[in-house]
Amino acid sequence: MPEASVPQSLHTANQRLQAALQVAGRPPEAARILAVSKTKSAAMLRQAYDAGQRAFGENYLQEALEKQAQLAALDDIEWHFIGALQSNKTRDVAEHFAWVHSVEREKIARRLSDQRPPTLAPLNVCLQLNVSGEASKAGVDAEALPALAEALLALPNLRLRGLMALPAPSDDPARQREAFRTVREAFEALRRRFPEAPLDTLSMGMSGDLEPAVAEGATLVRLGTALFGSRHPAGARP
Repeated sequence: MPEASVPQSLHTANQRLQAALQVAGRPPEAARILAVSKTKSAAMLRQAYDAGQRAFGENYLQEALEKQAQLAALDDIEWHFIGALQSNKTRDVAEHFAWVHSVEREKIARRLSDQRPPTLAPLNVCLQLNVSGEASKAGVDAEALPALAEALLALPNLRLRGLMALPAPSDDPARQREAFRTVREAFEALRRRFPEAPLDTLSMGMSGDLEPAVAEGATLVRLGTALFGSRHPAGARP
């Protein structure tokens, strides 16, 4: 996608989001776009930033750190880490991001809390829910979710904000809504169990299923293709 088209794509995506919120009977500020910028250049991110986008989600740590360095002058960018999170990545994530969406183990949560610099605000965390129930899929099982949330709430440098999920792809809007409804119900159960926790975030929905996600309560929709076009082939430079 030519960089000049990024502002128009962002405008169109925001219109689409607002239309979905209206259909769902939700207020205009109830959800926002997280620009998924993996494999995209810092120049393209700057195009989106200049058009008003502030929240950017990155999957690949080294690539993200390079873009953060290139865009360091834009000090109000909100960086979200949304990729798989191993122990050897936690320090850099704790030091360089405002949000992380992919926590599924207490060990990772403890490392993030221990490694969060004291000069920074607590790291905002979404627990990744395994909505499919398949052992091969990333995320915590629904049965283990309350215990993980309780452990995370005790960590001083983390702030549990909500859930993230990646349902299995489907072209059926009814199946899409069913999966997102499962996430919302798990989220609401956590809010009832931990009423003092700052649980306000449902990170779900992407370019192909924004509307069903918004209908089921998404507050952050992760859009990549809709903003930046298709990803570069494997091995290509962003």
